[in-house]
Amino acid sequence: MVDFFMAAHLNEFAQYCCELLSSAGPCVARRMFGGYGISMDGLTLALLVDLGGGERLWLKANQESRAVFERAGCERFTYLVKGKPKSMNYYSAPEEAMDSSEAMASWARLSLEAAVEARMPTKVASKKPSRRGSAG
Repeated sequence: MVDFFMAAHLNEFAQYCCELLSSAGPCVARRMFGGYGISMDGLTLALLVDLGGGERLWLKANQESRAVFERAGCERFTYLVKGKPKSMNYYSAPEEAMDSSEAMASWARLSLEAAVEARMPTKVASKKPSRRGSAG
């Protein structure tokens, strides 16, 4: 009975987090790694995971938005692998943003921008024009 209650509770919280992020667009929560991945159009913009302090919403960040999350006092997503800390580019959602989709709107946009950027191909040095086969 406890397992069913916990699963239902997580599902309700995942749905609530989708509602919070809805200002950026329609979100879908899917089971992932013992928690949930929250995505929009195939882009993962948030995670819902318990790292030991209860279920939390973790928002995707990029190089530019990391400073914004850190200034707001958000915690970086850090977990242990074989006793060593590893982190991912996700930060805990600010507590005040958890109250409404309006309060979450700017954070949802930052997270979506980071997800879009992460999906873009990286620049590779080999993309320079080839000299092979050119007359010269």
